[in-house]
Amino acid sequence: MIIDAALRLIEAPGGNALTVRRLGVELGADPSAIYRYFRDLDALLIAIADRLISETLAGFEPGPDWKAALREMGRGVHDSMLRHPRLAQLRAIRFTAGPNELRADDIGIGLLLSAGFSAPDAVRHFRDFIDAVLSLAAMDAAELAPGQEEADKEALARAYATLSPEDYPNLAAVRDHLPQITASPFPGVLEKLISALALAAPGPSAP
Repeated sequence: MIIDAALRLIEAPGGNALTVRRLGVELGADPSAIYRYFRDLDALLIAIADRLISETLAGFEPGPDWKAALREMGRGVHDSMLRHPRLAQLRAIRFTAGPNELRADDIGIGLLLSAGFSAPDAVRHFRDFIDAVLSLAAMDAAELAPGQEEADKEALARAYATLSPEDYPNLAAVRDHLPQITASPFPGVLEKLISALALAAPGPSAP
């Protein structure tokens, strides 16, 4: 109940409204009662982050193709971060050490072990994979001021339209393709990560 109420306040229209006092009002309880369950507000936020990992894992059942399963996991993390943008940065930089994070790590590392990677390589590769996914998702989930994103795109479009071939010969040569720069890099980077892992995989699942 506390986690659900805190999540409602964080995602309230107009901005994050989470305070201990407001949480007490939302729950109809004395605010100090929250400290019976959580050491402080930071501990509550970590618990919320772990709850959201369970959302990512809901219905996720890895199949025999470790690459497809890893791709599905990455997309699930990205989608969840976009649904909860105000918690994206927290989820990208903090460990929860909770049951859902541990389960996600267990699944991800298990996928790489099934690809034939050694134990240290499976851990290292999963760390690189999940940190890249979290970082890109946090970038995509960043909340901009109203109109800021469109204003940035328009400013770039004007700059690209007036590029001098003498000053920027390479940019001028690809001028028609430069709008791609404003698109999310997540899909492309996800595929590059999985392709690199597939090439490095020593087991029978390698291409």
